[in-house]
Amino acid sequence: MFSVLVKTRKGTLVGSYTCEQVECVLGKDKESLVPMAGWKVAGLHARLQCREDGLHVIDQGHRTGTSVNGRKVTEYGPLDEEDVIEISDYRLSCRLLNTPAALRPSPATTMADQPDEAEQAPRYQEPEEAPRSHEHEARVTHWRELIRRSLVDYMDLRRVNVADMSDQELRHFTAGAIDKIIRDQDGIDADIDKDELARQVLAEAVGLGPLEPLLADDSISEIMVNARDQIYYERNGRLNQSRVTFTDDTAVLSAIERIVSPLGRRIDESSPMVDARLKDGSRVNAVIPPLALKGPNITIRKFMKERLTARHMRRFGSLSDEMVAFLELAVRHRKNVVISGGTGSGKTTLLNVLSNFIPDNQRIITVEDAAELKLYQPNLVSLEARPANQEGRGAITIRDLVRNCLRMRPDRIVVGECRGGEALDMLQAMNTGHDGSLTTIHSNSPRDCISRLEVLVLMSGMELPVHAIREQIASAVDIIVQQTRFACGSRKVTSVAEVTGLEGGVIQISEIYRFQQKGYDAEGRVRGDFVATGAIPDFVEEMRQRHIEVDMNLFRNQEEAHDV
Repeated sequence: MFSVLVKTRKGTLVGSYTCEQVECVLGKDKESLVPMAGWKVAGLHARLQCREDGLHVIDQGHRTGTSVNGRKVTEYGPLDEEDVIEISDYRLSCRLLNTPAALRPSPATTMADQPDEAEQAPRYQEPEEAPRSHEHEARVTHWRELIRRSLVDYMDLRRVNVADMSDQELRHFTAGAIDKIIRDQDGIDADIDKDELARQVLAEAVGLGPLEPLLADDSISEIMVNARDQIYYERNGRLNQSRVTFTDDTAVLSAIERIVSPLGRRIDESSPMVDARLKDGSRVNAVIPPLALKGPNITIRKFMKERLTARHMRRFGSLSDEMVAFLELAVRHRKNVVISGGTGSGKTTLLNVLSNFIPDNQRIITVEDAAELKLYQPNLVSLEARPANQEGRGAITIRDLVRNCLRMRPDRIVVGECRGGEALDMLQAMNTGHDGSLTTIHSNSPRDCISRLEVLVLMSGMELPVHAIREQIASAVDIIVQQTRFACGSRKVTSVAEVTGLEGGVIQISEIYRFQQKGYDAEGRVRGDFVATGAIPDFVEEMRQRHIEVDMNLFRNQEEAHDV
């Protein structure tokens, strides 16, 4: 017996279905457990089958296929609760119900046993040969700029209305126009690859130019455009400079416009900075002159295409199994959690993972400056702040949204980041019945996190005495999770601490887990152990008094921890 939760690609809940047999059919057939529609779905598209080791999905050979976690499969199993089956626009998550232990998926089966999606994704590689000379590079840039101007004239002459075209139609039409322009163009040097020239012009005309292959590579986590001819990317924690460039500053500005315009945001001399996001949720920051002295620049922090779970975090060596089990326990039992860390340390990623521990039967409201969180619970409302318009009016801040969401009957409030006066409103929400809320904050240690919270509350404009602020923090915050990015590029949870109360005017903190560094390996990556300090959190003792079973081995101070 198992249940199947069905959503659309956009996350809209379709329904929940229960199968009391050992096997069921998925598709358009009337016998299908889940009612499906669309030309991409076959009558008998796939089967779900319960075996001794757990639940398996078997594709039935339709041309559109069946995918699990973004990869096409003919058969996959045993399925975990976090695995997502993709059939056309349907997204299915399965869970065994009242099933003997022998039929449950083995906990030893992890993503590490499956092919790594990042290894199969298109991997960006620098051109095999560097440009022969600065003179050669200048000629390529000249022709790129000339053909782009000719393309604008071509489309103006024919009065092409691009607004009525879909993205695919626009790309197809533009590609044909560029090919015609290049064929009609005389004087292109023989040593210039015309096909590559056409691809570069097309990418700049309707896409993001030289950034497109970088965005397609899942192993690249960050892209930085310092100037039109200086593009860097981060792969596996290491920075590399790309040899490809934009044609000119206008091409960089066009790429920025294509990112921010669909979001209703703007960038110009009166508003030369902007925060935005790509369609996949990747975070984008752009700055243009007069603030940017070397020309327009872009910073993109990429969003993982695969649904990130605690299993991935363990596989990356970011935290231990005991820490995952404890944090899941804290989130499920409605403890208020603050994730602390520096810029780029992985706070938002960890917040996303922890947020998915929230039960499906609770109403969640997320508040963000630029929407990045991707939660899968059905009762979810996502709010995003809005900048001011050209007249300087109409701005909706994070603080405004936090205040408003208190009127929306939330069970949990998840704030992407507290960076100002909204910290006071968040603390008040935590203290007034919205237990189990989560947020992030910039700081370098759990103790620094407390100090920074005090400063942010003072930024709210309320003239509160420090003692009153500390009482609010001690009462509201239950757990502080410290995330750290090391010089080698690896990100780890270096401390998990409980706020135990206020004593003598000082907020008391009890560390539960810590990362003990033991040097570096041959590749320069940090080594160390995740260890429990032996401290038992107060709320765990309370749970035991209420006869709620808790595995106390989670807090046993082991002399030999797992080396990471």
